[in-house]
Amino acid sequence: MPRVHSKTIRKQRHKKWLKRAKGFWGRRKNLYRIAKVASIKALQYATRDRKTKKRNFRRLWILRIKAACHNNGISYSRFIYNLKKAGIILNRKILAEIAYVDADSFSLLVKETTKQKPAKSMKK
Repeated sequence: MPRVHSKTIRKQRHKKWLKRAKGFWGRRKNLYRIAKVASIKALQYATRDRKTKKRNFRRLWILRIKAACHNNGISYSRFIYNLKKAGIILNRKILAEIAYVDADSFSLLVKETTKQKPAKSMKK
């Protein structure tokens, strides 16, 4: 049985991990064993932070809408309820953009939603 040398395969595998570690600080960028561990950890952080980014942006959009609603004298929850009742389908990202860029249009949107019949109050 002839001896098999895995030099090319090993070199390719090492280069792959070292390429992923490009830009890291210290030995993490040029020592294979350390670079591989650092790259795997970086991928874990990237996955975690993509989820966090979604949460943070949704929180920011809600804050902007809430501030604009407050300026127009309506609560955020009442505004969202009235939007759904009026059949206006706008997501929070677009609503936040309207509130942030064009406050007059947002005021018109609030007036449009409050034009509907007021919500029934709960009797005690």
